[in-house]
Amino acid sequence: MICVQENDFDHGYEYQQLRKDADSDGAIVTFTGLVRDFNDDGAVSSIKLEHYPGMTEKALMNICSQARQRWELGQVRVIHRIGLIDASEQIVFVGVSAKHRQNAFEAAQFIMDYLKTQAPLWKQEGTPQGLKWVEPKSSDADAVKKWKIT
Repeated sequence: MICVQENDFDHGYEYQQLRKDADSDGAIVTFTGLVRDFNDDGAVSSIKLEHYPGMTEKALMNICSQARQRWELGQVRVIHRIGLIDASEQIVFVGVSAKHRQNAFEAAQFIMDYLKTQAPLWKQEGTPQGLKWVEPKSSDADAVKKWKIT
């Protein structure tokens, strides 16, 4: 399940959906990302996310498909919020079930790493100086490199 939405999500509900549909899987790993109230330059009050409808969902489906090709997975759920989101609010949910914990952990991390660099989402941070575009971080690009097959 892939969803791009403005509304917040209920982490407990999403976990229960994973568990309900996980059949005989032995592991469920979830990650919930929050909007930080700081950046390298100081305070952040909010983040504004824009996306390209259809393209963003397709990119997220492709990332999940790549994860399924690498690991034996059961259920995969990804929710990414868009619009104006205040600091400390939930912004992203990734949930993965698998027969074994290593597959679930690695797949969840892979999905997040690729989401940060491959999903067409554009971010502006609300700062005391106004909205500021967020540039891609080299640390996110470095995180993806570890998944490249040589």
